Amino acid sequence: MAFQFLTVVIPARNEAANLDILVREIAACIGLRRHEIVVVDDGSTDETGATLARLAATGLSLRHLRHDRSAGQSRAIRTGVFAARGDVVVTIDGDGQNDPTFIPALVAALEAAGPETGLAAGQRTGRTDTALKQASSRFANGLRNAILKDDTRDTGCGLKAIPTELFRRLPFFDGWHRYLPALVLREGFSIVHIDVRDRKRRFGASNYGIFDRALRGVLDLFGVWWLRRRARTVPSVAELDLDGRP
Repeated sequence: MAFQFLTVVIPARNEAANLDILVREIAACIGLRRHEIVVVDDGSTDETGATLARLAATGLSLRHLRHDRSAGQSRAIRTGVFAARGDVVVTIDGDGQNDPTFIPALVAALEAAGPETGLAAGQRTGRTDTALKQASSRFANGLRNAILKDDTRDTGCGLKAIPTELFRRLPFFDGWHRYLPALVLREGFSIVHIDVRDRKRRFGASNYGIFDRALRGVLDLFGVWWLRRRARTVPSVAELDLDGRP
């Protein structure tokens, strides 16, 4: 299986300084492969628009989608997925902490795994976050894996590659981006994992806190558990000729 057109979706809110570097890094690492970079501006109040216009003027294959108000990371990713022109979508965080040099490896892993695989998921090594944030992440990932058994060490990593058609049919809810492995498994597909390097944030501060989503995260966790239990059997479908032959 080989993808013909790659869409990179970057959800971003007030990340103009980081995007100025990240977008150029992404274009460089993808090289000559047919692609587009879609920045979903989640109600930014900084210089995001001017920064992207300047980058587009250099000839980069860049699109700027803007929310009129902040709607959150999950909604921004979904906006990008439904606007994607490519047959595969790679997501990457807009803060520059995900290293885009791993994008080709993610896509190659998904292609090599074949059509039965629906997700290539990055898993961060050498985390650069604060000790408190890392401890919170380990607890959340451990609890999620114990309940959902999605065999993924780090669902918080923004680097993921999913075929566009599959991505669009996953059930959506706020916080959905943290449960993509479980939702892909629910559709009957397998997952491959790639270790990726974590980087320090260059500019600004995180738009996503540690404690503000705790209760909502617990509710989401049990909601996804319920969704998976309600779709435990995923049949293999084949269309037959009218004479009954495959």
